[in-house]
Amino acid sequence: MSESPEPRVAPRTLAGATILQIIPALREEPLARTAVDVAHALLQSGARALIAADGGPLVNEVSAAGAEWIPLVTATANPFRLRRNARAIEQLIAFERVDIVHAHGPEAAWSARVAAAQIAVWLVTTLPDVPAKPTGFRGLYAGALAQGDRIIAPSNYAAVPIIKRYRVSPEQITIIPRSIDTAAYHPRAVAAERVSALRDEWQIAPDEQIVLVPGRVAPWNGQMIVPQTVRMLVDYGLRGVSFVIVGENRRHARYARAVLARAKEQGVEALFRFTGHCPDMPAAFAAANIVAVTALEPPVLGRVVAQAQAMGRPVVTTDAGVLPEHVVTPPDLPEDLRTGWVTAAGDPTDFARALARGLALDATAYRAMSARARQFAEYMFSPESVAAATRAVYTSLLARDL
Repeated sequence: MSESPEPRVAPRTLAGATILQIIPALREEPLARTAVDVAHALLQSGARALIAADGGPLVNEVSAAGAEWIPLVTATANPFRLRRNARAIEQLIAFERVDIVHAHGPEAAWSARVAAAQIAVWLVTTLPDVPAKPTGFRGLYAGALAQGDRIIAPSNYAAVPIIKRYRVSPEQITIIPRSIDTAAYHPRAVAAERVSALRDEWQIAPDEQIVLVPGRVAPWNGQMIVPQTVRMLVDYGLRGVSFVIVGENRRHARYARAVLARAKEQGVEALFRFTGHCPDMPAAFAAANIVAVTALEPPVLGRVVAQAQAMGRPVVTTDAGVLPEHVVTPPDLPEDLRTGWVTAAGDPTDFARALARGLALDATAYRAMSARARQFAEYMFSPESVAAATRAVYTSLLARDL
């Protein structure tokens, strides 16, 4: 008589699991908003969702959803405070029967790593958008980010330095970009009256195309190349296009004046509009035909590229930081999936060529690219997609069991 096989234990799922996220504060900012979205997704899966953070306006939303807020201040470089945080997290893990701790940021990761060394728990860490420099206390804490059982990076740009510096296996890292509000940034969410009001405010004729240049007017955002770019396009025969520079322009007023002076030198000032801060960016993107992001230095988030595509607008951007990862271009993917163009940062000739290609699209090709841009944004940046990808990381750990 043969021996009966041992019963196989089914992998654990999120149902009944307890997940603790640790973030700096529950203020309305991308990191906290993502944590709240993930908590919603966990609750829908039957999990228990805890968020340890300093207080903020999102506390009521967390509680109303059925998640639990635990006051904890992690935004500090004080080693004694972080050691106390580690003890508090260890007690939380034991008392609340936490299965997974998800630490956002180096300080939270350091405290969570110390706690996880004392008690059995899975640790997930999330890297900051801009790679941290390994100096001082914060450099020491940054090393804890590489010690998660799984590491979430918002981009390859953020992941590569950690892989190289700490010899982390690429298989340990999951790329999950920051989410944007794809419901607010949706072509159908913007009434035609909002677009017409902006065009009237900007004094742009109904038959003119618009190239929108969003972002604070500042040296690192590269608006200085736009006048020369426009001059090249005009020399090539461009007509019927206005260039609208939308963004706060008072903090770096001297630079803003220099950009306008450069436009006058190039003889193209009549094609420019400097609007200052725009409170209705979804309508601004909807008014545009092409969105141009001229950044010279890596932005912290680079959300304007994602937001523009969510509005169904092709994008011309630069190769600064994370920006190339937010656009679909060959050779990474086929030409028929393209949603925009990536150019060399600070190169007006390269930027002019890309803009010329975008503005030369016929109606059919433009509609197809617009639809692809929206689909790509929904797939990559929607709160639902980001929360689902994070939930999948948790599920993969639970399936491994401790």
